[in-house]
Amino acid sequence: MELIKVNETAQLKLVSSTEVDSEQHSSIDIHFMAANTIPMTLKEMQESHTIPVFAKDNESVISNQEFIQTMVYVTGQAFSGEKILEPAIRVSHPIKGRIPSAVGKPAKELQKHEKTLYYERMAFVIEIPSINSNIAGNNLSLAVGGVRAYNLENLYSRKTEERFKLFIGFQNKVCTNLCISTDGVMLDVKVRTPAELAHVLYRMMGEFNVYRELEKFNNLPGTLITESQFAQIVGRARLYQNMPLKDKKELPQFPLSDSQVNLVVKDYYSDESFCRNDLGNINLWRLYNLFTGANKMSYIDTFLDRGVGCQSFVNGLYEAIGVNKHHWFIS
Repeated sequence: MELIKVNETAQLKLVSSTEVDSEQHSSIDIHFMAANTIPMTLKEMQESHTIPVFAKDNESVISNQEFIQTMVYVTGQAFSGEKILEPAIRVSHPIKGRIPSAVGKPAKELQKHEKTLYYERMAFVIEIPSINSNIAGNNLSLAVGGVRAYNLENLYSRKTEERFKLFIGFQNKVCTNLCISTDGVMLDVKVRTPAELAHVLYRMMGEFNVYRELEKFNNLPGTLITESQFAQIVGRARLYQNMPLKDKKELPQFPLSDSQVNLVVKDYYSDESFCRNDLGNINLWRLYNLFTGANKMSYIDTFLDRGVGCQSFVNGLYEAIGVNKHHWFIS
């Protein structure tokens, strides 16, 4: 890997997704999530986005730009010699403003240099296509990334620890679905500086066991559920959403919303890659990808949590079927 020193910060020279074989790797335009988000480039963020501060001491937050750059650098160090793609970034909830000289000016008359902008929520993925495997004919590439939501910070106070969500897992190149489990996710990281964030990232990547993660996925294609069992999962998912909280606590957590369940049902019949077979049966690998496909419609602040929940739920089905245990959603 070629490292370039810029402003005392080592930056990795990344590979554009357009430089990768289009038959093997999806374009960055095929997004890993969709709901209420827009694509963004790191360059655009660096050049155009303002950085929020803590109101009482005017100290800046760790910006989205710094977050991504830190992840890029640590990824390059942890996976030295591997091919690493540019970050795929999605943002939502724009916070707009204007410079002081534009006070009172009608919005339609504002010039570009008079506007300020940053996005409250951001998620990104960095793909490492040279570390890959194949599950049931689907090429999986290692991926790292994170989620940031400024709305979780108390920006009206003094600077304190800031919250981040981090992950390492796999991306299914057939559909850009992210396959993430509890072994590769940190949902409540609190740090004060980019250096502290980098330390956490090194630890997360160093502790991640690629082979153990792939073994979980390898178990799924050989386990089938019938159309009747699929219908029972869907029906009980509806019940689960409306149950009293005390009853839910006794059951496996179901990760998706009602609207996402509708997407799963639709794709059960029509998805080109993961639909049922001619007998109406579907294996757990395909079911899992229907779930992770529906998860693309989650908002940024729930995206990772639901992604982990999808893996936990389907793995729970696998374990129950394998040893003939009771599982409320399918028994």
